Amino acid sequence: MRIAPVFALAAALLLVGGAQAATATGPSVTAHGQLLQLARVHSNQSSNWFGYNQGTLEQGSKLFNSITGDWTVPTVSQHTAGQAEDSSDWIGIGGGCVDAGCTVTDSTLIQTGTEQDVAADGTTSYSAWWELVPVTSITISTMAVSPGDHMHASIAELVPNSNVWTITIQDVTRNESYSITVPYSSTHLTAEWIEETPLVIGTNAGFASLPDLTSPVFDNATTNGAPANLKSSEEMDLIDSNGTVIGAPSAPDPDADGFNACTWATTCGAPSSS
Repeated sequence: MRIAPVFALAAALLLVGGAQAATATGPSVTAHGQLLQLARVHSNQSSNWFGYNQGTLEQGSKLFNSITGDWTVPTVSQHTAGQAEDSSDWIGIGGGCVDAGCTVTDSTLIQTGTEQDVAADGTTSYSAWWELVPVTSITISTMAVSPGDHMHASIAELVPNSNVWTITIQDVTRNESYSITVPYSSTHLTAEWIEETPLVIGTNAGFASLPDLTSPVFDNATTNGAPANLKSSEEMDLIDSNGTVIGAPSAPDPDADGFNACTWATTCGAPSSS
């Protein structure tokens, strides 16, 4: 099960304002959306993330007060027989590279997304969640998530620099939605659209093994209410312990607000349409 400390959960729910109930239990012991673990040899490579990252210095001192993004829940399957493997797809503010060279990273992170896991026996599971780092993620028990579902998510500060945020995630396919308003002290320094191998908690602690996944096809990315205008220089690759790329985002789609994400690949073809 996932564990959320009682004191942290109470703080997170301080300003719920009628949000649906969430639970901290789930099928695997993982923590989503952990801070970027950078491979220092190459600034655009990570040990746990791949996707797109924008930073305030890279964006000309822009601060991030809101973010949106859509994706298709990928179908998960085992890459290595008999091995438990976990993945998550999410949008977030904080936690990434502040500058283009990724010499400065951020220590705050607020995010929401989906998880796609496969157990050692091949059983698959899917869920939606939200998280305020360093608190462990909260699974949204009121939402059913299935592969192929169209997800839309947003994180928006109620008033700029108020550090009060509304997190919303919608399963457009199922017409289900969850929203919560929480206090969180963010630096507002980075924004991300990410596919991740989450952190495994317990005796086998470390980043989860990457499963096989269909592309989540991220789209409709915005920051501060405007199109994200993604650039290839903002891509982040996932590497294994040998430094081999095992997860790659594509170049941006034609209107620069989306991309494909390919697992167990060194390159990834871009969407042909927006």
